[in-house]
Amino acid sequence: MEVNVALMFGAHDMTWQRKANCMGVDPDLFFPERGASTREAKEVCRGCVVKPECLEYAISSGEKFGIWGGMSERERRRIRRARSLIRISASA
Repeated sequence: MEVNVALMFGAHDMTWQRKANCMGVDPDLFFPERGASTREAKEVCRGCVVKPECLEYAISSGEKFGIWGGMSERERRRIRRARSLIRISASA
């Protein structure tokens, strides 16, 4: 079953996905069980030409699970917090 991400998250430009290193890779690799290694998934992401787009998509859509743009949810959460602090200090 193909998931229509645009319907789920709005009209994001998803054309970048066609260039992703992960195309054709088992998606389970990017959604490891709690406590399992993320090393292999991050290795797939390492040299990916659309890594920044993938990461930005996951951050902006609030993706809570999996490896996106070479980062785990914990790593993405840090970025969201840092951005939030920057916005708060810029508006003060």
